[in-house]
Amino acid sequence: MKYGAKPLVTIGVCVRNCESSVGEAIESIICQDFPHNLMEIIFVDDGSEDATLSVIRDLVDSMDFDVKIFSDEWRGLGFVRQVVVKNARGKYIIWVDGDMVLSREHVRKQVEFMEKNPNVAIAKGRYAFCSDESLVAFLEDIPYVVPHHKHEGRPLEKLLGTGGAVYRVEAIKDIGGFDSQIRGAAEDVDVEHRIRDAGWKIFVSPAVFSEKRPRTWRDLWAKYIWYGYGMHYVIHKNRSIEKLYEMSPPAALLEGFLYSIKAYKVIQRKTTFLLPIHFFFKMTAWSLGYLKSHLESQKPNYG
Repeated sequence: MKYGAKPLVTIGVCVRNCESSVGEAIESIICQDFPHNLMEIIFVDDGSEDATLSVIRDLVDSMDFDVKIFSDEWRGLGFVRQVVVKNARGKYIIWVDGDMVLSREHVRKQVEFMEKNPNVAIAKGRYAFCSDESLVAFLEDIPYVVPHHKHEGRPLEKLLGTGGAVYRVEAIKDIGGFDSQIRGAAEDVDVEHRIRDAGWKIFVSPAVFSEKRPRTWRDLWAKYIWYGYGMHYVIHKNRSIEKLYEMSPPAALLEGFLYSIKAYKVIQRKTTFLLPIHFFFKMTAWSLGYLKSHLESQKPNYG
């Protein structure tokens, strides 16, 4: 593999069990219009039980980037993202998940935005709707696409999520990196709060990407069980992060109703009025995941 000057940007690809989608994610990285000699890619496979790692290795030879591949047994998102941070040589890290597709100019726009805004630690790209979405996936996309449509180029107080975001390496190292003890999701929630507390800014940038959402109610349920499980550790660590009553299914039902009205004004699709059911369903799963983690935390040796 060819390699030139020190990279300006590191692409961090943290994956687990995404053999059906990771190839498309990688192809979208290969097609970037940003100079490839100023990019490196670090893959971290978090104990995949399918052919994810094989797909990655099959595509490596066609890349003109410097590439590193790490794999281990399942350790969780906090651990694998920190592997990227420790090995990154770039000034910035752009996070790409195995179910994402970047627009061709995504890396260029992210880097340009960060270079112009030295006080920004994290810039989240704008979500776009996927073209092949099911009803469940479309409903799941709405709360991501709509606020980013309104907040491009502006600071954002709500949580962003890691995928599709660019991180200033100086900022993430300044706060000690990701918490490797976080085994579920919510590693991004923890980091964003610590970065804000350190005085850095978080913005939405003009870069665009899409993310493949769960296509069935069953898959959505499993995803939010996992989210709730990870959030318990983060809230246990910092009780100021979330108010639990706001995450309850009844509160989600009300939020879904109010949000459906706002969303309809933006995207003009009547299916937005199914959001109350959607919100109630996924936050019921979230609550059960949180409860599961809470019960496990009562056992000895909990972080």
